Amino acid sequence: MMDPKEIKKIVKEGYTEIAKTGLPCCSITSPCCDLSGMAEDISREVGYSDKDLDTTPEGANLGLGCGNPTALASLELGETVLDLGSGAGFDCFLASASVGKEGKVIGVDMTQEMIEKAKENALNGGYENVEFRLGDIEELPVGDSSIDVVISNCVINLSPSKDKVFREIFRVLKKGGRFIISDIALLKPMPDRIRESAEAYIGCISGALLKNDYMDIIKNSGFGNIEIIKETTYPFDLIIAMISPEEMSEILEDMDLSTEEAEGMTESLISIEVRGIKPY
Repeated sequence: MMDPKEIKKIVKEGYTEIAKTGLPCCSITSPCCDLSGMAEDISREVGYSDKDLDTTPEGANLGLGCGNPTALASLELGETVLDLGSGAGFDCFLASASVGKEGKVIGVDMTQEMIEKAKENALNGGYENVEFRLGDIEELPVGDSSIDVVISNCVINLSPSKDKVFREIFRVLKKGGRFIISDIALLKPMPDRIRESAEAYIGCISGALLKNDYMDIIKNSGFGNIEIIKETTYPFDLIIAMISPEEMSEILEDMDLSTEEAEGMTESLISIEVRGIKPY
């Protein structure tokens, strides 16, 4: 097993590079690739509309999601929303329109470069009800019982301490508050060589848990009314589209995988959208 501190270091370095280059997570090792429009294509594939893409600041969408939690959150005017792993602010800006001026959206990210990028996007877009805070999702810089809704998009799978993340979500939510999370889970275990790969970790793969184990962590954190709203296979062609043929060959060689084995592996990857409520 990889050391949790090493995992945090790898993820932080990887997403710092994404903030600098603007490339989707599976392509951070190929900054020379022509990926114009790739982020938009990825986002449409996982559930965002053209309106979502057109009404947010340029550069806010980095194509890092595996779902669209804001579309399922049923946000209301005046609510306070917390986005875990907010990146360049894409989901925060979508939530901002739903909660209105009476509401507030807080984005938390572990990389200073992402926070700076998000703040710049907020300034350029005139989002006065959105703020961004530097911090770890295992130790949220947010007060107890202060949040109405927690959202997160393909981020918790990157944490080596997912139980801590959900305990933090429980802590910051008000009684009756809810979370809506999009994340990657597994239908069957990953090969050890994948789980030990830094590239696979940054690419949202090797940190994923079996679906039942993921759901057990949520239940053990105290939440009620837990349900999987949506479950879809994460398409292999989408992963392939983000990687050049040369890079794919190198990755498969490093991981000692054939193309057939890689495709079989990704068939066990699913995107789940999960909702739960903090009891009164």
